Amino acid sequence: MMPPKLIMVPLDFSAASQNALEVATRMASHVGAAVLLVHIAPAIADLPANVGIFKEGEYNKELHTEAAKRLSEIAASLEAQKLNVRTQVGTANDVGMELVRLSEHDGVDMIIIATHGMTGWREVAFGSVAKVVVERGTCPVLVLRAKAENKGAEPESRANAAARN
Repeated sequence: MMPPKLIMVPLDFSAASQNALEVATRMASHVGAAVLLVHIAPAIADLPANVGIFKEGEYNKELHTEAAKRLSEIAASLEAQKLNVRTQVGTANDVGMELVRLSEHDGVDMIIIATHGMTGWREVAFGSVAKVVVERGTCPVLVLRAKAENKGAEPESRANAAARN
């Protein structure tokens, strides 16, 4: 397998996705790959109580604007480290399938994604974005799991744990 030229990192701005970003940037630095930061906003977001039924369009626009701003800030810090970075904000009901679609559209060579370690009835009820990406994606996927005993704490990748030991 050739080293990846474009690595996608889906971000939901959680600690787990931040961990995936750190792993991806180290890998991109090492192999000279570009990084594609992606955030998928829900198409039908849970509206806060103060948002009326007729203002969902404004709320969705606000979600996109905020996500684009956060991705831009992250990209700027990575570009300062001499990394080639692109950003993209999407909208979808099925986040996993949208990530797969974007990866195929943009010619992504590898996806580095975090999982929040959801198990049991919650995974059955809500599905797993990482699971969909692994099962449906057409490129290699590196999944960074949160430790089961630390679900509420900062997730740590196996790579970080191995490096620490």
